[in-house]
Amino acid sequence: MVNQVYLTKESFKRIKKQLEELKTVKRSEIAERIQEAKDLGDLSENAEFSAAKNEQSFNEGKILELEDILRSAIMIEGKGRTDIVSIGSRVKVKINNSQEQEYTVVGDNDTDPFHGKISHRSPLGQAFLGKRVGESGEIRVPKGIMKFKIINIS
Repeated sequence: MVNQVYLTKESFKRIKKQLEELKTVKRSEIAERIQEAKDLGDLSENAEFSAAKNEQSFNEGKILELEDILRSAIMIEGKGRTDIVSIGSRVKVKINNSQEQEYTVVGDNDTDPFHGKISHRSPLGQAFLGKRVGESGEIRVPKGIMKFKIINIS
């Protein structure tokens, strides 16, 4: 079974652009380096050739990885559901009955905790998924137990 990857349109475009660059620009650069190294002569003791071949292997592996991500991508269409927390939802929660925080539940490739974007696979993301406004939950964090209550879903 192929792993499903949740992506925003922006991430999909960014990955597609990166893939195109690896297939065209990077492949050409590596091919030139390999040819230049071959022109130097004896390949058995040619560090330049070995380095270029290693880079080629890495590049081809990255191409396969990105193609797999795009092939198994499920697009997150802007805002998620507003009645229940799902991937794509923006969630406002009250933490430990005091401070309010906002998070957006996203796929792994869009995670940015410094900007409130948490993975659906993270402990916090998993705790939020399926909850409705008014529902509470708790999660174990390094400092102990964090209690939360869903205030708003958008």
